[in-house]
Parts: sequence; C-alpha cells; structure tokens
Amino acid sequence: MKELTKAEEQVMQILWDLEKAFVKDVIAQLPEPKPAYTTVSTIIRILDQKEFVGYKAYGKTHEYFPLVSKDAYKKYKAKGLLKDYFAGSFKNLVSHFAEKEKLDVKELDEILKIIEKTKNKK
Repeated sequence: MKELTKAEEQVMQILWDLEKAFVKDVIAQLPEPKPAYTTVSTIIRILDQKEFVGYKAYGKTHEYFPLVSKDAYKKYKAKGLLKDYFAGSFKNLVSHFAEKEKLDVKELDEILKIIEKTKNKK
C-alpha cells in the first residue's frame, strides 16, 4: 500500500463516508475555499493510479468508490507510526501518550479495560 498525501487522504475520507461519489459530490463536502473541479479530478485520478479508488463510467462522467477500506488504511498508517517513531513497540507508544499527552484518568481506565478484554480473549 502507498502513502497518501494530505489532499489525497482528505478526498479518501470523503469517499469513505459517501461510499461512492462523483467529483462534484466530493467538492461539495470539502471546506471553503473549495478547490477547482480540475484539482479534485486530478487527485481522484492519482488515487485511481494508486489503486485506492475504482470507478464506474457513465459516458464521460465517472462515479468513484473506495477500493481500500478505511480500516485497512488506518492499520497501515498505525503500523508505520509504530515502526517509524516507537521502534515497533506498543509499550513505547502507549507510554508516550500516557506520559507526554497527559491522558486523563478516565481515558487511562478505558485503555486498561480494552487491554483486559483483549487479554481475556487470548
């Protein structure tokens, strides 16, 4: 899987939410100032080349849909973050957020519950 640029990821977020859309539908979901139609169309064509989206043609118009799920990309990004910044260690990742990001007690309790639940499944 390839890394997405910020613009590509923004378009993918919209396609994941809409499930299928024409370029005009994507533009409608983007914040102001809206980019030009050709800009969004180019980004979507790049996503097609990267095999993140597919399309159904209606004459000269195309309806686009995700080929990569949001969960699959989230997993890919999380693995990269873990590998690149935390030496592949979940312990380092969790301790960073617990110590540096000042998680509140409620969030820490929720994390502990998730860990216990996962531990009990194994």
